[in-house]
Amino acid sequence: MITLNSGIQMPEIGFGTGKATPDAMVAALHAGYRLLDTAQMYGNEAEVGEAVRRSGVERAEVFVTTKLNNGNHDPEAVRETFAESLETLGFEYVDLFLMHWPMPMLDIDYADTWSAMLELLEDGRARAVGVSNFQPAQLERLIEATGVTPAVNQIEMHPYFPNEEIRRFCQERGIVVQAWSPLARTDQFADPVLTEIAQRLGVTPAQVMLRWHLQRGVVAIPKSSSPERIASNRDIYGFVLSEQDMAAIATLDQGEDGRRGGHPDTFTG
Repeated sequence: MITLNSGIQMPEIGFGTGKATPDAMVAALHAGYRLLDTAQMYGNEAEVGEAVRRSGVERAEVFVTTKLNNGNHDPEAVRETFAESLETLGFEYVDLFLMHWPMPMLDIDYADTWSAMLELLEDGRARAVGVSNFQPAQLERLIEATGVTPAVNQIEMHPYFPNEEIRRFCQERGIVVQAWSPLARTDQFADPVLTEIAQRLGVTPAQVMLRWHLQRGVVAIPKSSSPERIASNRDIYGFVLSEQDMAAIATLDQGEDGRRGGHPDTFTG
């Protein structure tokens, strides 16, 4: 568990629900995951809520994240759509509410959006609030405007795009970094650097990548439809990557060429 700056604890590995089936979500909970990551954009908040209820795991034991959709940055829309998310999930609160993208091209200042999100923290309907896909300058803008530092910044991160500048910036300021797309693409599981390490340690390339995140102090949220891979992806505590392994993985960094998603400065969603 990792303690957020709001004082609550978040599991250091979670399950990404984008495009995941309800059965996969239930399998993740049965495999021991206690963090489910969803978003208004995914259109599956109802399925996430139902998966928690189907699993038999107590709601209080599951850390649930959802995210503000990109068309909902107006402060009033923040309030209205967050209430809709709670109703759709069937929960009285979420553990973490994120602004999905900064959307700097909008006429609405994302600092005003952030201020509206802080109201949800004050009334307890969100136990922590944070952002996703924010650059250092954008994070500084939020902090300067409100005096409140986001608890989490969820960003694209994997060995081919380690996003090191943002990781260091966030960790220096007590912002927990969470990695989306932590495994890059499955065709990269054949990468010779990863396969050599995996074969030597008796694990899978995916486990190597997820352990790499863990040793960098990053929360990873992998996703899969296979119950076997879901369980395997969480089984990363029985081995350690050496300094040499970490250095070898560092050679996979492709800089901006390794980015798979949009750029926070230009993404319009």
